[in-house]
Amino acid sequence: MTLVVVDVMPKPEILDPQGKAVTSSLHRLGYQGLEVRQGRRFEITVNGDLTDERMAEIREAAEKLLCNTVIETFDVRVEKQ
Repeated sequence: MTLVVVDVMPKPEILDPQGKAVTSSLHRLGYQGLEVRQGRRFEITVNGDLTDERMAEIREAAEKLLCNTVIETFDVRVEKQ
């Protein structure tokens, strides 16, 4: 079994109200110099071998379903095999 992680983040030019709210809260709590952007993490368990074809399928699924590519970017990585 292999764990593949897809991280989805808003593009830098897109407003991130949740990230701004967390940043403001951190500042109020005394944590200065920190800026937060909030995204999503998807963990995908792959049964069997993780082939190049399977990684391509996961990237395609991320682009079509997990991420809105107009306003978000995504990164696919293998976390553990």
